[in-house]
Amino acid sequence: MGAMYKQIVTLSFSFFLAVGKRRLKDLLVQRDNRVCADCNAPDPKWASANIGVFICLKCCGVHRSLGTHISKVLSVTLDEWSDDEIESMIEVGGNASANSIYEAYIPEGISKPRPDASHEQRSKFIRSKYELQEFLKPSLRIASTSKKSSLQVSLSRKIMDSFRSSSSTQKSDGMVEFIGMLKVKVLKGTKLAIRDMLSSDPYVVLTLGQQKAQTTVVKSNLNPVWNEELVLSVPQNCGPIKLQVFDYDTFSADDIMGEAEIDIQPIITSAMAFGDAGMFGNMQIGKWLKSHDNALIEDSTVNIVDGKVKQELSLKLQNVESGELELELEWMPLEQ
Repeated sequence: MGAMYKQIVTLSFSFFLAVGKRRLKDLLVQRDNRVCADCNAPDPKWASANIGVFICLKCCGVHRSLGTHISKVLSVTLDEWSDDEIESMIEVGGNASANSIYEAYIPEGISKPRPDASHEQRSKFIRSKYELQEFLKPSLRIASTSKKSSLQVSLSRKIMDSFRSSSSTQKSDGMVEFIGMLKVKVLKGTKLAIRDMLSSDPYVVLTLGQQKAQTTVVKSNLNPVWNEELVLSVPQNCGPIKLQVFDYDTFSADDIMGEAEIDIQPIITSAMAFGDAGMFGNMQIGKWLKSHDNALIEDSTVNIVDGKVKQELSLKLQNVESGELELELEWMPLEQ
């Protein structure tokens, strides 16, 4: 009986391995996976299991040099794959899906290497794409200072994870699924615009989807201090928070005193990548980069502070003659 049981177990294990390999090969023969994700060389036989792309032998060598914390390279035909590795590849969906994220923004003057590119050209592009994350939307870049063994999932993989919803961490309200809560502490304003005779009576309004929250009105003050906490539920696939500052008027419509958009993807992506922030010491885990098309006065870092994920923002109000605003974001998982 013992020998027969062992034989049955062995046959079952072999069967599941064969099924897994068949699923992987079915994915490989899809049109977008018939060329290397990085140089378009035909018939790739290698893959980065944690990034979710099929690559050629030449690009495989560069991926190996990045280290397994960024790219775990396996042969489609020669290596043994775990169920988790196969599921990860299938979940990503292959080269087209992955490249829509990792090559979302390739600056002018930079092009993908050709199949006959030199090792130097290939290496520079692949490092820029996965290690430095230079071709992602700025809001999706994660700047992590930790490469501990507990964080061996690559940064690239963490970015992919941020686009997936987990049924264990989502709650719904009607047809809207929420992934967490965001506490926005409106700290203070500086040099706000004059909308009355000599001053203004400012207040701040935050809008996210159908939700709105606003601070109290501060009378006759161009440098108001609020220190007020506003809480917004964060739906899946949400856009930025729209921030507006108004001057309160008793007998007429309130005047606009500037506006800005707050990209909350950096704090969401970073928080989800690290999971339970209470397991880590104080550290920087992400960044929203200042650019010409956002309202940041300087780069804004996402940090774990005393077991909480927080982000400080300094914004220059737009569509107005003057005014700056300081805020602090705090991510709150649904379990809290």
